[in-house]
Amino acid sequence: MLSTRALEGAPNWIDLATPDLDGALAFYGALFGWRFRSLGPDAGGYGFLQLDGRTVAGAMPTGAGRELPGWTVYFRTEDAEAVAEAAERARGSVLSAPGEVMGLGRMAVLADAAGAVFRVWQPGEVEGLDAASEPGTLCWVELHTPDVAAAAAFYQRVLGLETSATAFPDGMYTCVNPPGAGEDTVFGGVVRSLDDPADAGTGAYWLPYFAVTDPDAVADLARQRGGTVLLPPTTVPGVGRTARLTDPYGARFAVIKGEPSRS
Repeated sequence: MLSTRALEGAPNWIDLATPDLDGALAFYGALFGWRFRSLGPDAGGYGFLQLDGRTVAGAMPTGAGRELPGWTVYFRTEDAEAVAEAAERARGSVLSAPGEVMGLGRMAVLADAAGAVFRVWQPGEVEGLDAASEPGTLCWVELHTPDVAAAAAFYQRVLGLETSATAFPDGMYTCVNPPGAGEDTVFGGVVRSLDDPADAGTGAYWLPYFAVTDPDAVADLARQRGGTVLLPPTTVPGVGRTARLTDPYGARFAVIKGEPSRS
């Protein structure tokens, strides 16, 4: 699972773009207990989502040329320019060139060769999230893509990420960890979207997982609050109980209660 350790290539931030910031804040506040702290008028509506005073995500309104609603995963780097250049060489795209963000760090918006959007964060004043892999926080990220091998090759070239195969009752799962950090730092996986009915009609994308104590209750509450249950709560042997959801504005995410050995 994810940690807050400063590991090169590991996810270190996540944020939400939404057409209704107040509505999204109410939705996620009900699900996870998050509170919003605005960064002020100069930040264009951007702010931190916090749990017990610790920052667990960011959020901003869409509009003014910003991307479509959804969650975006950030990966840590010491050199945003080098990563952007590597992405282009690997047939990805630079959607927004590396640039300073209010003195907090440097950021670039990229897309892999299959079109999955991600960002890189070169820390400045802000290193990354304050908490991870505990209830109400990010604990896992998963790339849904039409070609697992091609995706693994792309992220190895661009971020140095390493992959390994893990056997589960329903087949093999491709896990991802930071370069040279070992399999005990696995933070996510890669799955073939063409095999997943819940991905019908979507392109490649990164799916965030948030840890919860009761996925069934969270799925019910999400539905009551106007969200959609794409995949109802399901127990995956060796992993835990998980559900895949959207918020009322279409942003996809998942929740999971891991088995004790994987929590």
